[in-house]
Amino acid sequence: MRMDSKTLFSKVTPLKLFFIAAIPGMVSMFASSIYSTLEGMFIGQYLGGTAFAAVNLVMPLVLINFSLADLIGVGSSVSISIYLGKKEDKRANNVFTSSIILIFAAAILMGIFMFFASPTILRLMGATGETAELAVQYIRAYALCGPFCTIVFAMDNYLRISGIIRGSMFLNIFMSFLTIVLLFVFIVICKMSVVGSALATCTSMFVSAIIALLPFLRGKTVSKFCKPRFSASMVKKIIICGSPTFLNNVAGRLTSIVMNVVLLRMGGEMAVAAYGVLMYSSDLIQPCLYGMNDSLQPAIGYNWGAKAYDRVKAIAKCVFTASAIASCIATAAMFFLSTPIASLFVDANEPGLLEMSSNALKLFCFAYLIRWFSFSAQGFFSAIEKPLPASILSVSSALVFPIIIIIVLLPLGLNGIWLNMTGTAILTGLLALFMLKKMQKKMKAETNKVPSETL
Repeated sequence: MRMDSKTLFSKVTPLKLFFIAAIPGMVSMFASSIYSTLEGMFIGQYLGGTAFAAVNLVMPLVLINFSLADLIGVGSSVSISIYLGKKEDKRANNVFTSSIILIFAAAILMGIFMFFASPTILRLMGATGETAELAVQYIRAYALCGPFCTIVFAMDNYLRISGIIRGSMFLNIFMSFLTIVLLFVFIVICKMSVVGSALATCTSMFVSAIIALLPFLRGKTVSKFCKPRFSASMVKKIIICGSPTFLNNVAGRLTSIVMNVVLLRMGGEMAVAAYGVLMYSSDLIQPCLYGMNDSLQPAIGYNWGAKAYDRVKAIAKCVFTASAIASCIATAAMFFLSTPIASLFVDANEPGLLEMSSNALKLFCFAYLIRWFSFSAQGFFSAIEKPLPASILSVSSALVFPIIIIIVLLPLGLNGIWLNMTGTAILTGLLALFMLKKMQKKMKAETNKVPSETL
């Protein structure tokens, strides 16, 4: 279903806009996260603890492999939305077309690097034996497939900008369903190892990317293909606008690598596997928050470009409120259902790992009581083309504060690792509050200067 995105962003009341855009965005990202969670379940249940630990050990590298595509996709989406709000459609189309080409080129470069560098990186991390061998196989499959599927990360944003909100949601549901089917075929029926898991995900991403491109190829969207005109200023702007998400991805994966190195030394393969349970469990919650914030970024950016500042604040208020409610529900679920959740990823024949994972979840879950605030603040700053505060929040939450807290809580042993995200959420929340207060004063001054849209 396609809507007139300009009317949707500028005329529909903020609360109604939230339900039109954010709910499908949440469903879309939740559907996307399902296949990641089920991948962990298939690997843990059918391939065993060593394979599960190997995949979790190398997963940060897999996500870094996609980081440049995400950088370009998010950065270009911010620019496109703001250009549309300024009625500069030709510039928006040029950014869209150029970004598609840049994403493909970035995927080739990252794929080559990850294919050849992964064995060395894993040796430096301390991985050996079968764990290291399986990890290399897994990331090399992603490296080879990357150029054909990474565009799917950006297409979700481009579809929403063009008002194809439900279409984006159904596409993500389809991608999750196809991945689940292929995981079953490759791992359960064909008895493939971790390579089968990677191929299942990449195949579904490739098919979904082709489907997503069809309305743009037909020229029936707000964003249209045109003869690309590359310029240093355009590329620089894309990089700057996408840097908060990029830095968050890379910094977060670097932190995960540090975590895994520490875990290998403190608790061995079992501790790495338990940390994997936390990450897969988080994949059921964080994508919902991301989907909620990401789906309304085009609307916030459009109204910021149109100088409708009261409307910007009203939309942002809906996002913050909904994020808080969703996070509280998620915290309660993870605390009271810690053992059933952990058992989804851990074989019943490994009771020690199950107990460790369950206890870790009970400590880890409290982070979501606070984390929603800085997460929403970062999304807001990104949407209004304020990359510096967004980048500061991003790097602080994904790298600086986690590393500091690893050191501070080291005397607590593994419990210090499980509590890391909660401590990070507290520090980042305070930093986000300070930044938003400064922005609020600036927006108030701008609102007094410029007549805004009637809500």
